[in-house]
Amino acid sequence: MTEIKRLDSSDPAFQADLERLLDWEQSADLKVESVVREIISAVRTRGDAALIEFTERFDRRKVTDGLEISLGACRAALDLIEPEQRSALELAAQRVRAYAEHQRLESWSYTEADGTLLGQQVMPMDRVGLYVPGGKAAYPSSVLMNAIPARVAGVGELVMVVPTPDGEVNNMVLAAASIAGVDRVFAVGGAQAVAALAYGTETVPAVDKIVGPGNAYVASAKRMVFGKVGIDMIAGPSEILVLCDGNTDPDWIAVDLFSQAEHDEDAQSILVSSDGDFLDRVMASIERLLPEMPRAEIITASLEGQGALIQVRDMEEAVAVANQVAPEHLELSVEDPQAIAGRIRHAGAIFMGRYTAEVLGDYCAGPNHVLPTSRTARFSSPLGVYDFQKRSSLIYCSAQGASALGKSAAVLAHGEGLTAHARSAEVRILEEDSD
Repeated sequence: MTEIKRLDSSDPAFQADLERLLDWEQSADLKVESVVREIISAVRTRGDAALIEFTERFDRRKVTDGLEISLGACRAALDLIEPEQRSALELAAQRVRAYAEHQRLESWSYTEADGTLLGQQVMPMDRVGLYVPGGKAAYPSSVLMNAIPARVAGVGELVMVVPTPDGEVNNMVLAAASIAGVDRVFAVGGAQAVAALAYGTETVPAVDKIVGPGNAYVASAKRMVFGKVGIDMIAGPSEILVLCDGNTDPDWIAVDLFSQAEHDEDAQSILVSSDGDFLDRVMASIERLLPEMPRAEIITASLEGQGALIQVRDMEEAVAVANQVAPEHLELSVEDPQAIAGRIRHAGAIFMGRYTAEVLGDYCAGPNHVLPTSRTARFSSPLGVYDFQKRSSLIYCSAQGASALGKSAAVLAHGEGLTAHARSAEVRILEEDSD
């Protein structure tokens, strides 16, 4: 019997119970932090020698031919995977690229009456590092989701790192790298790979930004190198919240909850509905379908530890709960999902309608699957082309514009006690404006 928390919004303790359910601590374990700090220091000091040492220790393989995987090997992987796998990767890549094309920011400017020009210049980053997990599971979809928006943005060079435990290379990951247009690939992972990307070694070039998910050591390393390089986010466990009106097949909802719970024991799956009988039917589906799942043990641990079935009074309250949770993935399994979507303020991705399973977004719908977790959707957004572009302000003053603005600038500078600032503006004030 699977024991999943049942919450009811009419219970006086509901808010306290919901807060406890959502209280996932992001702070890194002190032991993890200590290990990561030592790894980063070693890579900064000893470069490739430290990278090879850590790779041999943690990935249990002897490095004899260097750390780089050739682009030829990536191209060859396209023919080594099954034809249907290649077709699926190519379709997903095409859809991700088409969606990303709509996100590209463009430079703009406008000119005022006196000739002053103001604007914004948008430029891509020079070099980006892509971290791709390769431990318990391999994620070729992450290669596409991280690399393609960067390529659409116009990033000059894409450098991918991926661990190869016991020397095993995943051909789908290499094939995805070839399809996505990755420039260089290194068989290295963990905190040492993050350090190499941040600071550079004799072999691995330093990058401007590091993106991609990883374990606790990778997350801790990204946190530590932030400032030296940019990062996408510090991702927490995967999450899904399903908001249902009670009219969807309960078996569908059960497997949707499973789809996130099977990631790991810390993943969170929540169902919200105003129909208590429907929650009972979903629970029955969970009990019946769970034994069929190969990762049933992980799913059970996730559902019992982090999952919940929440009964609310009505759809208005369901929306309020969804906004409070601010989930990574939100399924609106209701009759008119678009009407409700407009009332959702906080969610990484919104899947609208009974037929739109979250898993489609994981792989091939088009929008990015790198999403804010742990309620960070309140202030952050999915990974996109804009994350690989920088904006520079453009300011051009004509003589008349500099003179007119200079008077106000000088007044403000004097007010702040910065005389040189004021003088820099005053020397450009035209005589006819100085009266």
